[in-house]
Amino acid sequence: MPELNVHYLPQFVAESELAGSVVVVVDLLRASTTICHALASGANSVVPCLEIDEAWAKAKQFSRDEIVLGGERGGEQIEGFDLGNSPADYTADQVFGRTVLFTTTNGTRALAHARLASRVFIGAANNRAALVETLADSPRIDILCAGTDGKITREDNLAAGAICDGLLSQASASPWQTNEWAQAALGEWQELKNLAQAEGRTASEQLALELCVTPGGMNLLVLGYDTDLVLCAQLDTLDVVPEMDLGSGELRLP
Repeated sequence: MPELNVHYLPQFVAESELAGSVVVVVDLLRASTTICHALASGANSVVPCLEIDEAWAKAKQFSRDEIVLGGERGGEQIEGFDLGNSPADYTADQVFGRTVLFTTTNGTRALAHARLASRVFIGAANNRAALVETLADSPRIDILCAGTDGKITREDNLAAGAICDGLLSQASASPWQTNEWAQAALGEWQELKNLAQAEGRTASEQLALELCVTPGGMNLLVLGYDTDLVLCAQLDTLDVVPEMDLGSGELRLP
């Protein structure tokens, strides 16, 4: 029986426990969403960097027109960087054919925590359907939520629940053995879908509303990134499945 686990924070699961598993890293607001947009817009790759200095050091390996420096600290664009962490900014005219050196407060750290996995993917709302199709036959999947500053975030839990829902609803799939956190995330997602139906909204519309009252979402509203919440809530809009090259550390499309 295939195994499906959700971990609400990286510190809730040891790196060694993820060894050999297929890991999906979820940082809905906004690293996961932005990475998907960058690669969908034709970036050659996204290179996650833990620290700002690491990104600057890697930049020296390229000519300046070959790269885009992107990322945030405290939700805002890093001084001297080309782009922040707003998925809307990662358009083809900005990133096509270029390497994105990318550092964020939480998402890139969650990716580093999955370094012993057999495969590592990026999961978000916008690429859920493509991700589910790619992973449906995996013997074990661990969905790793990035959280915010070491705290559980509802937005990541909802995204994890949406991915679980997609995997469990695959008609051809065998029954999944799930851990308690997968069941909890799935329950949160089902509640959202039920509310959306009762209110005459789509799941994406309801998710956007939910994001407005999560701590991460409220922080983005204060910073003026209202439109990012809507963009991050869109389900199944991008046919991309970013995967990490475990040798180079780069995120690419197949």
